[in-house]
Amino acid sequence: MINHIILVGRLTKKPELRYTHEGIAVSTITLAINRTFRNVEGEYDADFVNITLWRKNAENTAAYCDKGAVVGVVGRVQTRTFENNLQQRVYMTDVVADAVKFLSGKPSGFSSFDSNQQEE
Repeated sequence: MINHIILVGRLTKKPELRYTHEGIAVSTITLAINRTFRNVEGEYDADFVNITLWRKNAENTAAYCDKGAVVGVVGRVQTRTFENNLQQRVYMTDVVADAVKFLSGKPSGFSSFDSNQQEE
């Protein structure tokens, strides 16, 4: 089985860093990724993909990236289910990042472009 995804896009807003009750860093980002073909109006549409970052990936991306930054993400697709307030089963599909690469250029005061930190 293969579950591997590679995405390159622009951040739609500055990442917000949070911590779980156990003290693990987590951030959710949205990448705007232009499609490679034009729509009927002759314009390029974009897809907006939500991505979850954990640990050092979350901390480094929140510290050194801003809205509009170009980042590359290597990760996997993950599905989950839960029951909402109406007792209906809801299915969610997420992208979980294994590595993040900063592609906009070297941020000030940062010695490496790569936030490649595998989960422990």
